[in-house]
Amino acid sequence: MGKIFKIPKLKKFTIILFFIILFLLFIFSIIFSFININNTKILNGVLINGIDVSGLSKDEATDVITETINKKTNNNIILSNDENTENTATFESLEINYNINSYINEAFNIGRSGNIFKNNFEILNLMLNKKNITTEVALNEDKLNELIEQTAANLPNKLIQSSYYIENDNLIITKGSSGDVVDSENLKNKIYDTLNDWSTSDNTIKVPTKQQDPNNIDIEQIYNEIFKEPKNAYYEKNPFKIYPEIVGISFDKDEANSLLQNEQEEYIIKLNYSYPEITINDLGIDTFKDTLSNFTTKYDMSNTDRSNNLELAASKINGTILAPGEEFSYNKIVGARTISTGYKEAKIYSNGQVVDGVGGGICQISSTLYNSVIRANLDVTERHNHQFVTSYVPAGRDATVVYGAKDLKFVNNRSFPIKIEMKATNTIISCSIYGLKEETEYDVDFNIELVSQTEPKVVYEYDDSVNLGKEQIKQSGALGKVVNVYKIVKSNGNVISKTLLSQDTYNPLEKIVLKNPADKE
Repeated sequence: MGKIFKIPKLKKFTIILFFIILFLLFIFSIIFSFININNTKILNGVLINGIDVSGLSKDEATDVITETINKKTNNNIILSNDENTENTATFESLEINYNINSYINEAFNIGRSGNIFKNNFEILNLMLNKKNITTEVALNEDKLNELIEQTAANLPNKLIQSSYYIENDNLIITKGSSGDVVDSENLKNKIYDTLNDWSTSDNTIKVPTKQQDPNNIDIEQIYNEIFKEPKNAYYEKNPFKIYPEIVGISFDKDEANSLLQNEQEEYIIKLNYSYPEITINDLGIDTFKDTLSNFTTKYDMSNTDRSNNLELAASKINGTILAPGEEFSYNKIVGARTISTGYKEAKIYSNGQVVDGVGGGICQISSTLYNSVIRANLDVTERHNHQFVTSYVPAGRDATVVYGAKDLKFVNNRSFPIKIEMKATNTIISCSIYGLKEETEYDVDFNIELVSQTEPKVVYEYDDSVNLGKEQIKQSGALGKVVNVYKIVKSNGNVISKTLLSQDTYNPLEKIVLKNPADKE
C-alpha cells in the first residue's frame, strides 16, 4: 500500500488564505467596477499636455482644452531674426491641427478600455501616479518648409550665393559672400516644441542660424546651363506648334577656369555666338499677334535715381522670348544691381525702415511682371512677397527680388512662344505678354482675402532741429497684414477654378516720430 502524503497544516492554511484573498480581490474588483461603471467623467489624476481634466465629462474637457488652444492660436507664430526683423505665420497658414477629440477619447478611456483587472489596476494606479497624455501637433510640412525658406531669405546678414548673368556678349559671374543661413532642422524642432507647449500663449521663436560660405563657382555647371547648339525656327502642323530659333552660345572653359584663379568680386568672360539660318520671322507666321495679358503700375518720375533703375531693369526684360517649356529667371535676365552696371541708390526696405540702397525700385518691375504673368496663366516656379506692403500693388500681388538670394521665375507652359514687352516711361510701367491664343483661353486674375492685420508700432527718435513740444513724421507707418492669395480662372464669366497661390505675411512698418530731446519723458 502506497504512502499517503499529508499537507502540513501551515502550508495548507497559506494556500487557503491565498485563495480567500484572491476571491476577495475578485469580489472587490467586481464591486469596484460596478461603482465606476456608471461614471461618465474622466477619472481623477488624468491630464492632457499638463492640463488637468480630472472629473470632467468629455464635453467639459473639450471646452477646457479648446479654450487653452484658442489662447495659443490667437497669437501668430513669430520667427524672430533680431530686434528689427521677423517673419510671422498664422496657425491657419500651416494647417495646424491639434486633434483634440482623439486626446479627449484617450483620456476618457483610461480605466475603461480593458478587462476588469486591467481597468481596476489603471484606476488604482491613478490614485498614486497621475497620467499625463502628451500631444503631438499635426501640420502641413510643405507649408512649414516654405515658411523656413522665406525666413532664410529675409535674414539681415544672409548668405549670398555666387551667380551669373549674360550682359550683351559677356558672361558675368558674380562671387557670393559668406553669411547666415537658417539651421532648418533645429528651427523645425523649436517650432514643434512651441506649438506643443500649452503653458504659454507666446509663440515667439528665436531663429537659429549658422555661418556658411557660398558654393564654389563651377564653370562646368555654368557651361552646361548656358551652352546651346544653334537651331533653326520651325513649326509643326498637326497639332500646330511653333518653335523659335535658338542662338548658339558657348565660351572657352579653360580660359574661364584660368580667370577664376584670380581673386575678384566679378569675372567677365567673352561669349561666342553662332546664329541659325532660319529665324521665327522667316516662317511667315505672326507668332506674337495676340495679347495674352498686360498690367501697369505708376511711378514718380521726379525721383530720377529710382526712375533710372526702373528704366534700366525694364529694358533688360523688354523683348525676351520664351519657347514652350522654357523658364524665365528675373535675376539672370536683369543681372546684378550695382553701380558699375548703371544702377543708382534709391529707397529700399531694410530692418524695418526705408533707407537708400543700390538698385532701389526694381521690385516694382518684378511685381508688374508678376501680375502680367499670372494674367497670362503661366506657371510661377519662384516668387517671394516683400517684408512690408508696397505702395504700387496690393498686398499679395507683389514679387520682391534680391540678386543671389530671391528670384522671380516662371515657365512658358503654353504651346507657343511668348514675347515680353516691358517699358518704364512717362510715369507708367507697362508689361505686356504676346503670343498666339490657344483653342481654349481663360480669363485669369487675383482674389485677395484679408486674414488679419496689425497696427504699426510708434517709435520716437530725438533731434535738436525739432521745435520743443512739436513732432515730425520721419517715416509713416503701415499696417501689417496676412492675406490669402488666390488665382481665379474664369471661362465666359464662370469660375472654373480657385487655387491658393500663397499666404503672404507682411510685417507692420513702424511709424517713426521725431521729437526734441528736451521732450523726453
